Amino acid sequence: MSEVVYPPESLYNLIPKEEVYTEKTPRYMSKYRSTVVLEKKTAKDAMRTMGPVKVEVPSPDKYLKKHSKEPKLPEMTQRTREGRNRKPAVPTRSDNPTMGIHTKRDFIKTASAVPMKPQPICVDTRKGHKQLLGNSGLLPKYIKKRDYGEVPEYLQRAQKEYDSFVREQKEQGAMKHLSDEERQAVLESLKKNWDQLHHKYQGLSLVTDTMSKKSHKERLEVAMKQLESDINLIERFKTIYIPKN
Repeated sequence: MSEVVYPPESLYNLIPKEEVYTEKTPRYMSKYRSTVVLEKKTAKDAMRTMGPVKVEVPSPDKYLKKHSKEPKLPEMTQRTREGRNRKPAVPTRSDNPTMGIHTKRDFIKTASAVPMKPQPICVDTRKGHKQLLGNSGLLPKYIKKRDYGEVPEYLQRAQKEYDSFVREQKEQGAMKHLSDEERQAVLESLKKNWDQLHHKYQGLSLVTDTMSKKSHKERLEVAMKQLESDINLIERFKTIYIPKN
């Protein structure tokens, strides 16, 4: 047999406990409930049979006739009939014909005129977008200019100013033109000086561990670069002017 477990005895258990009741909140009721119920009841009672109670019965005389829905022209009155058939009066012998009247399109001139040539177009997309070929930049319009192939005016003006300056300097005796022999002699002397500096540069030690060695090497490199730039300048220009002073 299973043992029955009783709660421990206590004086507090002898005192009867009051039962606690939880009050529920009242259910929500709309204040329009009665109005809605009344409207629903009246609408339901009015449509208990099939369709509305009062239906307008069609008249037996208003049945659909043949061609009744086709559009009809307005009736022809006496005034419109007379205006349609009215024609201009026949001119008399004394009436002069009107001169200088031109119609909107002269068929004789149109037939004898030269047909218009189609404007060339350029299609630049696969979807067929096109534009005029003249505005696309594909036509060399610049070759049709009057001054095409000529030296621009500002270059001609600059050349004239330079020539006038050189002429003035020659006249004043401030500039001296080097001849080909002198130019060649100067060029050979520059190359000779460069060879001497290069020979000294080749004789430097590989290890530059002192400040004097570094400065000597830098001086040789600067002098060689200056000689190279002078040699290139003289070889590039055949006409050279130097001051007499």
